[in-house]
Amino acid sequence: MNTPADDDPGDLRYAEYVLGVLDADARAAVEREVTADPHAAAAEAHWRRRLLPLAEEIGPETPPPQLWARIRAALEFDAPADTRGGWWENLRLWHWLTFGSGALLAAACAALVVLATHRPPTPPIPYMAATIMQTDGQVGWTATMDIGKARMIVVPAAPQPVRAGRTPELWLIPPGARPIAVGLISTRAPMTLALSASLVARLGPTARLAVSIEPRGGSPTGQPTGAVVATGAIGAAPASALRLVRPPQRSA
Repeated sequence: MNTPADDDPGDLRYAEYVLGVLDADARAAVEREVTADPHAAAAEAHWRRRLLPLAEEIGPETPPPQLWARIRAALEFDAPADTRGGWWENLRLWHWLTFGSGALLAAACAALVVLATHRPPTPPIPYMAATIMQTDGQVGWTATMDIGKARMIVVPAAPQPVRAGRTPELWLIPPGARPIAVGLISTRAPMTLALSASLVARLGPTARLAVSIEPRGGSPTGQPTGAVVATGAIGAAPASALRLVRPPQRSA
């Protein structure tokens, strides 16, 4: 039986109790536990809340009028007493009961599989942010990432001066991978950078942003060639950073 990984296997008896698949002795034992043990009572109530709503999705079904007559005939309930064996020897009865128990057990298994496989998906983080700290301990830039629109807004805070003929370039550094160029940034004005789909897929709390000082126009090799002057981890954006997410502006 497949069950959610975070459920205690010892508590599954209470799920089976709620589903009605326990035999009489096991059912009586669970009822005694529920009466005497608060943990057992809580476990039984937990499974009742999870499983009983599944039954509400099944509409009522009225059996055809001839069904009961067919069942009685199959079990020889209306046959003369001297022409049928005792109910203990009635093979049709046992076949019918076996089929009914198997169907009920299959329904129980299906219900637990649904619980295991149909968990609400984790919603994606719509915005991410990073504080890019310089080697002098000061914040050089802040970056806010709009995942849905695949763009990043980089705002200078107090970057160190860059000598003439050089420019800061921003890099994404995934864990265990080489830096990926994001774009050139400014020391004076906010910049909006478009993000490729492959770059967006690698954003996350295990990746970092870094700034290196490169020749005007950017690194000629596709990798940092100058000094790395600032780095910062990526995380979910705080509410105060979302005011920076606005339509793209002309680069300064």
